[in-house]
Amino acid sequence: MSSLRINLFSLLLSIPALVSAQEADSVLTLLFTGDIMGHDGQIAAARDDSSGAFSYDTVFSFVAPLLSGVDVAIGNLEVTLGGAPYKGYPAFSSPDELAAACRNTGFDILGTANNHSADRGSKGIMRTIRVLDSLGIRHTGTWVNSEARDNLSPLMIVHRAMRIALLACTYGTNGIVVPPPATVAYIDTLRAAADIRRAACLGADETVIFIHWGTEYDTLPSAEQKRTAAALQRSGADIIIGSHPHVLQPMNADSDSCGVRNPVVWSMGNFVSNQRTRRRDGGAMIRLDITATGDSTFVSDAGYVLTWVYTPVENGKQKFYILPCAEYEKKPGFFQTTEHYNAMMTYITDARRLLDNLNTGFREMAWEEGSWVTVRR
Repeated sequence: MSSLRINLFSLLLSIPALVSAQEADSVLTLLFTGDIMGHDGQIAAARDDSSGAFSYDTVFSFVAPLLSGVDVAIGNLEVTLGGAPYKGYPAFSSPDELAAACRNTGFDILGTANNHSADRGSKGIMRTIRVLDSLGIRHTGTWVNSEARDNLSPLMIVHRAMRIALLACTYGTNGIVVPPPATVAYIDTLRAAADIRRAACLGADETVIFIHWGTEYDTLPSAEQKRTAAALQRSGADIIIGSHPHVLQPMNADSDSCGVRNPVVWSMGNFVSNQRTRRRDGGAMIRLDITATGDSTFVSDAGYVLTWVYTPVENGKQKFYILPCAEYEKKPGFFQTTEHYNAMMTYITDARRLLDNLNTGFREMAWEEGSWVTVRR
């Protein structure tokens, strides 16, 4: 074989590797959930009456495949882990086993900035942080002191091809003053602008604001939410994910051939709670694909999964299970009573009516046989 043919043959062999390296975009999938509550009924359901021990693992069993099927799962922990006596509304303190179940289910990060952050005062904030640290759950939104905030915020999600900054904040703490050294991140657009600049200095490709805001039980974002979102976006926030109203609010983004731009989720609703009235008995998980290609990143896909909290009575005790709606709306025989199934279908109907009319840039999704698919109705 001539040297020319040998060199040409070697070049042809190298071309697939070069093309593969150039075309191999990296994708990071994030999944956000709404409020993880701890009402008295939930605490009672998690308690083994014979031993006094607590377990919450079954609460998340039906959504565990979705949480573990993404790169990073992030939830809003709207309770303290303040220790006994355990209590629900209005001053929440849940057993540590709730956080352990979150970890076991697949949660990687929990936001701790919300209006119930200070329900057990500074000691409750400190203990919540210690418990999460002991379980290996990353968290942001509250810190043991201002120095810890300066060192640990923003929380950085480091992927092989990108870095994502996560900032959490809340509109308030129900009027409870948090004495130092404990620190809670409150909504402050000037502070947020500085935090976003710091995220850029740390090499963040995208900055996510995990924000607790809005009017409880209102299905539309308030004027204040819109003003705050606009200010955050002007300061460089790329993604805004909201919680607090305990009901779904719309999800909006601009989309074109280059992907999804400026996604804002106004409210994800309740992920798990004992609020059983209409529209409060469910929520949505938000799924975002962030793609790195060359030197740039962008949100390449935005979707949501409707969820509903199923509360059958088993062995004389009410239980709590989070169900992915798109799967269980097809299984009426799964439910203990027709009333349970009908309540879920009412939630689904209300949610789809709201989101189909007001959403932009987000599509409803489901997890089927190990992959994400669009729900077709």
